[in-house]
Amino acid sequence: MYFDWTYVVYVMPAVIFAMIASASVNSSFKKYSRQISAAHITGAQAAQRILSANGITNVQIERIDGSLTDHYDPRTNVVRLSSSVYDNCSTAAIGVAAHEVGHAIQYSVGYAPIKLRAAIIPVTSIGSKLAVPLIVIGLLLSGLSSAFIGVSYAGLLFFALATFFQLVTLPVEFNASRRAMQSLESLSILTNDELVGARKVLSAAAMTYVAALAVSLMQLLRFAMLINRRRD
Repeated sequence: MYFDWTYVVYVMPAVIFAMIASASVNSSFKKYSRQISAAHITGAQAAQRILSANGITNVQIERIDGSLTDHYDPRTNVVRLSSSVYDNCSTAAIGVAAHEVGHAIQYSVGYAPIKLRAAIIPVTSIGSKLAVPLIVIGLLLSGLSSAFIGVSYAGLLFFALATFFQLVTLPVEFNASRRAMQSLESLSILTNDELVGARKVLSAAAMTYVAALAVSLMQLLRFAMLINRRRD
């Protein structure tokens, strides 16, 4: 039986990191979902207040099913908030709602990293689907002809583009959280004590993006090693 030591050495630590980050964001959200804001406004109301304060009138707020499925859709100009955020008055819900509005603000002011991320989405979405199949096919058929290594390198390039997308996502997410916290403070939506809870939730969420990048980078390194080994 073949034992892939490269996965254990390079990828597994990053996967464990990602699992810890995911557990942390769920734990933080659960904890601060029990901290009800003194203003007693919902996530949706907080989101609307921040949009209005920034002069953004063309963005709608809608409810979406699921847990922590909150996101901003720039194609339709809609901030979609999950049920646990939309009607919830907790500091966790308000923090998450403010973060998603942060993305709407980024598009409104022309924030460069989010424009770059939007521009490369079509390429990376296709490339992420082709990357691993091309790498595997190239490695499997390289025994028949060394020319097939080129197929693996094409897959590696696609995987690198997907990893670059993860890299660009980091400043976008951190900036959205920074905008969220500034808005919550300047508009007095949360008290100082409540801001601590919202910040912890958003910080935990940000680490999931760091973990995703770590997994992608380690997979990229692993695939490059496997392809170069087969070429040699």
